[in-house]
Formats: sequence, structure tokens, C-alpha cells
Amino acid sequence: MDLTNFSFLFPDERSRQDYYSGKTLSDIDMYTLSELGMLEILELKTSELSEYFTTDPEVMKYRREIFADMMSCPAISETFAKLMPVLSDITELRRLEADSAAQSDDYLSSITEIELYISCVEILYNGLTSAREQIKSRAFKALDERVRELAESEYYAELNKKLEELTKRVREIKSISIGVNLDAQLRPTYAGVLSINPEPFKSGDAIDKILRLNFKDDEYTCIANLVPFGKKQSDNQKTALSIAFNSAINEVYRSSLKSWKKIVQTYVLENTDFLISLMPEIEFFVKGTEMLDRLKAKGCPLCEPEVAPISERVFVADELCNPVVALKLRDGEEIVSNDVSFALDDALIYVLTGPNRGGKSVITCALGLSAAMMQLGMFVPAKNAKISPVDAIFTHFPTGADDTIDKGRLGEECARLGEIFDSVTKYSMVLLDESFSSTGSYEGSYIASEVLSGLSQVGCRCLFATHLHELAAEVDRINEQSSASGGVKIDTLVAGIEEGKRSFKIHRAKPDGKSYARDIAERYGLTYENILKKIK
Repeated sequence: MDLTNFSFLFPDERSRQDYYSGKTLSDIDMYTLSELGMLEILELKTSELSEYFTTDPEVMKYRREIFADMMSCPAISETFAKLMPVLSDITELRRLEADSAAQSDDYLSSITEIELYISCVEILYNGLTSAREQIKSRAFKALDERVRELAESEYYAELNKKLEELTKRVREIKSISIGVNLDAQLRPTYAGVLSINPEPFKSGDAIDKILRLNFKDDEYTCIANLVPFGKKQSDNQKTALSIAFNSAINEVYRSSLKSWKKIVQTYVLENTDFLISLMPEIEFFVKGTEMLDRLKAKGCPLCEPEVAPISERVFVADELCNPVVALKLRDGEEIVSNDVSFALDDALIYVLTGPNRGGKSVITCALGLSAAMMQLGMFVPAKNAKISPVDAIFTHFPTGADDTIDKGRLGEECARLGEIFDSVTKYSMVLLDESFSSTGSYEGSYIASEVLSGLSQVGCRCLFATHLHELAAEVDRINEQSSASGGVKIDTLVAGIEEGKRSFKIHRAKPDGKSYARDIAERYGLTYENILKKIK
């Protein structure tokens, strides 16, 4: 079985090509992920999370199978945890070989790389064998079959045997014997290696000189030290002799090296290259699994979403949670969930109003996070969900960007929204949180109503969380205006207050800005009736 093009991200070459050609690529960049809070709970070192979003339902299903296997079988993650440092060592060894002009260590590098390769195979073989009965995903079944084929092959057994023999020979080298020809004036004219020895030479100090009287035939006793290793010699002199010795050893092993290099190039490199290329993917699945396991431990619901066609533009979820908030909760604190529904035959755009710190930002981010998690191939933090993929997610959250110095806060907000309209399509998701809060309610509501009218014509899914209650009151007028030219329906949501306390529950209702103030006034005894009692 050839795994040259094996990937944990894509089930086949067609889906890989569709992605890299841009056909199934989703534009969810690192800035947006940071705004949503995704990088707080899932950050990678060997790649960027933005590289993994897809609109292909089959690719999502393929990845979810992998996550399911890893969540149900911790041995797989443990195997990857052992494998990653070995692959890093191979990568570093190759980097050093590429950077080094000297060839004196070639034989050691060859042996070391084969040792590391064998370690990789053993780690994978043992780990996948222990998990074989639990593995259900196509990816792990294919990898298990290939690794078993390698580990149980005669060639692999012979490679182990030859490596053991050569390693033993190399590791047993303790000294070399050199011969030097001299001319009539006792000047060196030629030098070479006479033998490579399994025993070290004895020093030529005073004790050895005395003992040497009884060991004249001992070929492992020095009768004099070579000058470059004297205490008064410079580092350059010592280095010169070391290079000469290494060069000589390399010459001795040249014939062996050729055969080993051939093995490395035709067999080991071929089989380690595909493992090294998988390092970013392995990290993605290991850290993604860790995140999902943490959510599960917190009691956050996780479901396999139904991936609806992108043309349906649907987002329906029951008991949707914000995973970032869920992971920050202390033990015993309850996760608040909400039901959401965006549908073509109902409403695709919502204006969400409610009290400050009432959960508006939490649910706004939860929508983006859930769409992103689905399109990474993960489970979604909800009891159940039916979601159409998005071709992009655009966020417009409060910011302290440097542009505000030149444009002013309102100007900066408008500029950013203008950029969103340059790229947004009906398959996108737009999330706005407290947009136009830098200006008065009249001006803010006017601009916001224009933006909502425009988004209605685009036909994308959008949640506009705002403190502008006047904007919510304008929804009926905007719908009447937009529907005449084919715009999608806009509706309103309200972040609830129950008995003067924020419930963090989101309801589909017409907002009543006074109700929040009234509940709070009653809670603190500041109704007109209570005030009259106080002053009397």
C-alpha cells in the first residue's frame, strides 16, 4: 500500500486538489479567529489554524471520523505524543546535514536517521496494534495497514539486522592506528590510517612509561603524545588534526556509506518523508482532540452536525454553547445554552438587543465558533445542529485599531464595514457586535439600518448584537423596503432578564428597551413608588 499522498485532512487526491485550487476553501482568517476567541482554546505551533477550513462535507466527515477515534481511544493520542519528538529529531538532523559543508559525519547521520525511522515504525506499530479493535476511521485503518505491512516485512527485519551490525561496529570504535612516513630529515612525508581498533590507547604519562618497561609489545600503549594535543597548542592546531582523523575515518567507511546512503534515499527517506509531512496535521488533530475532550469534561454538549448544502444557507442548533466561555467556567458553574435558527424560509439576519453583559457577545461568537469547528471537521458544541458551510466569516467587533487616530472611531468602523461589503457573498456569515457604539444613538441607528438593508440584499447569515434599541424598532420598516427588491428577512432577538437578573438566555421577541431598565429599577427600589416612600 502506497501512502505517499496519505493525509489526515483529505480522504483522496481529488478533495485535496479541490481545496488547494480554492474550490472548497473557506476564508476564515487568523484575525477573525482571534476576534472570536478561537485561538485561546486551539493554537498551533507548526501551522496556522486558518489553513484547515473547508466547505467540502466529505472532507468534514473524514476528519470527524479521526476525531471520534482519538476521543474514544486515548492510546492514539499517546502514540502521536511519542512520535512527534522523533519526527522532530529527523527534521533537525536533515537540517543540520543540509547546513553542514563537511561530510565527515555522513556515516553517523545515515545510521542515526535509520535508527530514528525504525523508532517511528515501532511507535506507530505498537500504538496502532493496541488500538486496532477500536479504530473505525478510514484514515487510521489505512495507516495501520501500511505500518503493519512495513513492520512485518522481511526487508524491515533485514534493515534492523544490518543496522544492529553496523551500529555495533561503529559504537565499538575506541581508537585508530596511524602510520607516518618520514624523510631523511625526519619530516613527515605521508600519513594514513593503519587500523580501526576496539580498544583505547593508554596515555604516555610517567606511570605508563615506567610500566611500559614490562609491556614492550603492547600495541595499545603510546610511547609519545602527538603534539597537536599538547596543553600549549592552539585550538586551530587541535582542530586541524581532528579534521584529518575524521576525513580518514570517512574514507575507511566510504564503501559502506554508499550502500547505506542508497538505502536511506530509496527506502527510509520515502517512508519517513510522508510521516514528516504529516507533522502539522498530527498536531492539529492532537490539540483539537484535547480541546474537545476538555469541553466534554466540562459538560458541554458535542454533536455531529448535519452538513446541509451550502445553497440552503441554514444554521439551526439546539442548546448551542460558546466553547470559549465553557472552558473558562469553574467547577460547578452551569453552561448556558441557547437555541438558534437561521433559515431561508424564515429569517437569515437578526438584530440582538439586551442589557450590557447579558450574553449578546457570547452568542454572537458562539455562532462563528460553531461554524468554524464544523468546517475544521470537528464536533459542534450543541445538542444537535444542521448547518450549511460558509465561504467566509466576517467579524466587526469593537477595536482599538491605530486607524482611529486618523479616521476617528466611527470612520474606522465604517471603513472596516466597507471592506466586508467588498468580499461578502450570500454564503458568508457576518457577525457584528456593538458596531457604531462610538456615536450617538440617532446617527448609529441610521448607519446601522443602511448596513442591515445592504446585508439583506446580499442574503447572508448575520447576527447584529447592539445596544441601539432604536435599530430594532426599525426592523419592520427595513424588511418592507428590502423585500420589494428581493432581500432576505430580518428579525429580532432579545437577551433576557428574569427578576432583575441576567439569564443569558436569548429569546426571539420584539425588544422593549424600557423593560430592562424597569427590572433593574425594581431590583434596586428605584421605581417612582419606592422613591416616594423614601422621600416621605
